[in-house]
Amino acid sequence: MASRLHAFNRFELKYLVPVEQAAEIRDELSERMDRDLNSPVGGYGVWSLYYDTPHLRFYWEKIEGLKFRRKLRVRHYGDLDGVTDESPVCVEIKQRVNRVTQKRRITLPYGVARQLCDGRELVEHSPAERAFIHEVLDLVIRLNLQPTAITGYQREALVGRNADTGLRVTFDRRIRGRDRDFDFGIATPENRFTIPPHMSVMEIKVNERTPHWITDLAARRNLNLIRVSKYVQSVEAFGLAPRSVFHVNEADCPPPAPTEQSLPQQRPAPEAPLKAGAQ
Repeated sequence: MASRLHAFNRFELKYLVPVEQAAEIRDELSERMDRDLNSPVGGYGVWSLYYDTPHLRFYWEKIEGLKFRRKLRVRHYGDLDGVTDESPVCVEIKQRVNRVTQKRRITLPYGVARQLCDGRELVEHSPAERAFIHEVLDLVIRLNLQPTAITGYQREALVGRNADTGLRVTFDRRIRGRDRDFDFGIATPENRFTIPPHMSVMEIKVNERTPHWITDLAARRNLNLIRVSKYVQSVEAFGLAPRSVFHVNEADCPPPAPTEQSLPQQRPAPEAPLKAGAQ
């Protein structure tokens, strides 16, 4: 069996920007970057099921800013319509070592991924995949991990060209989630927005250093770095833990004021017919 493992390290910078401004930035970046071949016009769906301990150990490690921390998730790319046990998903361990984000993942059929993470059973694997499969199994059994929250959003991705081949910029919008119904195949899940729908998360991801023209763009547009985690946002949005200083508060992100162009045109009210005897 060929190895289905994939691993990479990178630095990530995150910004919270209005959707309209994100579209402008995307168009500007398109002059020096290419659209990811896996990112169609309008983007693609990303759905992640996060596992945590009964006392939310992974959540608190993020809040406390531990230099080494990790979390386990199962991720599906694309729409959830028609997801079956045969649909490919990624079982992923995402960890932070100082300022570097590391991801290791394996692609499995959804039913096999659930057997591993929910059933806590050893699944078929190649010798090259043995260490990772056993690490996942050790985490779910030793820490008693359980499904905790699902996040979903629409993502558009750009990749660098020429000297910037290690550069990747993503724009995530319509960020929503739920704290129940953890099966990706549920027909009518009840999701709700965990970040105001008029806001999007822009992420700059690089292998080593951020190109100067990217930092110039961020400065010119007055973009401010933020610490935001979609998983943390869901945990706090659904009241699973108190809101932290990293929580995106809707009051801090008011929707744009309506303009004359955005206001619906009102037709003049028809004249009322004269009543009998009226002059």
